Amino acid sequence: MSFSTIEWRNGAVVMIDQRLLPGREIYNTYPDYEGVAVAIETMVIRGAPAIGIAAAMGAALAARQAARQPPRFREIFQAGCDRLLRTRPTAVNLAWALDRMKKLVAGLEAAGKSPAEIADACEAEGRRVLEEDIEINRRMGAVGAAFLNDDDTVLTHCNAGALATGGYGTALGVIRAAVEAGKKISVIADETRPFLQGARLTAWELMKDNIPVTLITDNMAGLFMKQGRIDCVVVGADRVAANGDAANKIGTYSVAVLAEKHRLPFYVAAPLSTIDLDCPDGDQIPIEQRDPNEVACLFGTRIAPADCCILNPAFDVTPAPLIRALFTEAGVAEPPNNSTIAALFKT
Repeated sequence: MSFSTIEWRNGAVVMIDQRLLPGREIYNTYPDYEGVAVAIETMVIRGAPAIGIAAAMGAALAARQAARQPPRFREIFQAGCDRLLRTRPTAVNLAWALDRMKKLVAGLEAAGKSPAEIADACEAEGRRVLEEDIEINRRMGAVGAAFLNDDDTVLTHCNAGALATGGYGTALGVIRAAVEAGKKISVIADETRPFLQGARLTAWELMKDNIPVTLITDNMAGLFMKQGRIDCVVVGADRVAANGDAANKIGTYSVAVLAEKHRLPFYVAAPLSTIDLDCPDGDQIPIEQRDPNEVACLFGTRIAPADCCILNPAFDVTPAPLIRALFTEAGVAEPPNNSTIAALFKT
């Protein structure tokens, strides 16, 4: 990639500030877990796999901070993990990454390793989570690319690309893999109100890769489907329930209903770490409620009346029956349901 979403550099976590794209490419450095937590909360970094990586690296910073006070190692490390867990509730990758780091620490403590040795191991594990994510995305991309035809126009919603992951992407990874396989693919990107991830991030990424992209407002998708200008839909996910219901950026459910109406395949691309087998269905997925000012204001200018009542759920849930197939690094759940999803974890 011509940019880096997140990396570990000189004992700190470095992230591209996605709030400033596409106008400026600025990289922020975070030397402690509190900085990483605030970066997740304020959308410096976003996208389920990416915030999972950030959480893992934030936990590594917590371990490094705790190692400076060996008698309080467990207390400080746990406080860091708890702080990171509170940042955003919907994407399960965050909790998955923190559980992975806590299990590592518990095992090393049981083995009698010193706080400094544990901190070193946590740093290595944070780096490993990043490396694994990129490889997973490439495998998932190859799986999904087989479902795209030459000359397809793909609609996507929000940003599920390299910026939402360690690199390559989930939904955009499918598109990238299809292009790398020699298929001519063009993309229509919803702008994705209110944070404009499609307009600011997806279009920017695809243009950098010279993949043809056309930007539309969210309420144009139905028209283009009716006109036959869209062949399929590919989106990412922030949490997939055991029955295949998928939470993704607000507006995804509307796109899925439109796709069903126009008999277009609707695909979800998500790694196994995004699947929550402990969550039976979409009704149990917590939906983050964000600041109403994200809706009321546009680039610092208020566009809604003062004191207007505003709702701002960050995600909605697409029921599994509307999803043609779920792409993962372990294969395809087609259609996604309890049995096809459970089978992915047995491969």
